[in-house]
Amino acid sequence: MVQTGPLSGLVAQVGLLAALAGTVGVGAAGWAAGVGWTLTLTVVLAGAVVRHGRDRLGPADWVTLARATLAGGVAALVADSIIAGTSVPTARTWMLVGLAALALVLDGVDGRVARWTGTSSELGARFDMEVDAFLILVLSVLVAGSFGAWVLAIGLARYAFVSLGRLQPWLRASSPPRYWCKVVAVVQGVVLTAAAAQVLPHLVATLALLVALALLVESFGRQVCWLWLHRYDRRYEPVERVEPLVVVPVLAERS
Repeated sequence: MVQTGPLSGLVAQVGLLAALAGTVGVGAAGWAAGVGWTLTLTVVLAGAVVRHGRDRLGPADWVTLARATLAGGVAALVADSIIAGTSVPTARTWMLVGLAALALVLDGVDGRVARWTGTSSELGARFDMEVDAFLILVLSVLVAGSFGAWVLAIGLARYAFVSLGRLQPWLRASSPPRYWCKVVAVVQGVVLTAAAAQVLPHLVATLALLVALALLVESFGRQVCWLWLHRYDRRYEPVERVEPLVVVPVLAERS
């Protein structure tokens, strides 16, 4: 049972990529991005399940796995869009926007399923946060092509935080979960998806992206300040963490 969930995600990802290839088209770059993501996910998630002493994925984890599959489809379409080099919305653009929107909607489902079934877990929270981070990163790469490289700061912020944590142990310490972090993550996803769809005037979209980035800076800034103030508190000393799929700090529980 340990391998059933992750392998099911791999099969679903290949199926989604095949479906996209038969509709809007998926090139070599898209296949590489989608398959590369899901292979990494499969290997690391399977190992994480074992390290957490689990014998299977929980009900909410299956919802998160579905979101991860959608994120892989978005990554594939973004890779192909970048290769194509077009700034005009195409059928591929609308498909990736639809997949991203569905992934964002499901982001509010997995946490509720975990609470309803009494299966909330640290692994589930980390998995959920990882999918959020990957989707935001992929969308920021796409949107940066139209709005400027500064948009990449939205997708890279969490990875920068973790990288600094490797140099400063107090940044790796545990801290109480904050619902606001989840709200900020949702804002990033919604704003980036709207910007990718180009449904807003360029100026309005730019302002929305700036607000989203400001909220992200505020959220991480507050987190850093809290960790600094509690850096000598033994209750929050750095702990040995299971490495995330694509190293991301866990700042909030599922919502």
